[in-house]
Amino acid sequence: MAEAVYILCALTSILCAILLYRGYRANRTRLLFWSSLAFLLLAINNVVLCIDLVILPSLPDLFWYRTGVALAAMLLLLFGLVWETR
Repeated sequence: MAEAVYILCALTSILCAILLYRGYRANRTRLLFWSSLAFLLLAINNVVLCIDLVILPSLPDLFWYRTGVALAAMLLLLFGLVWETR
């Protein structure tokens, strides 16, 4: 059951990134661009989570890679929010 949740979270993040990017292309609002990039990184984070916990559970832990990608996504979104408030 947990595997289905991981896969659905990855698919949802990919869909959000696509929809945000489509919105950016239509309106040229830079905050939509930063949000789409952040969701793309969150989708990568979810894919690495699936690989880590479902596909290759016997390999070394990928916790630090997942955390690094999630941190990069949040920093990118924070940068976009701060940049757009100026």
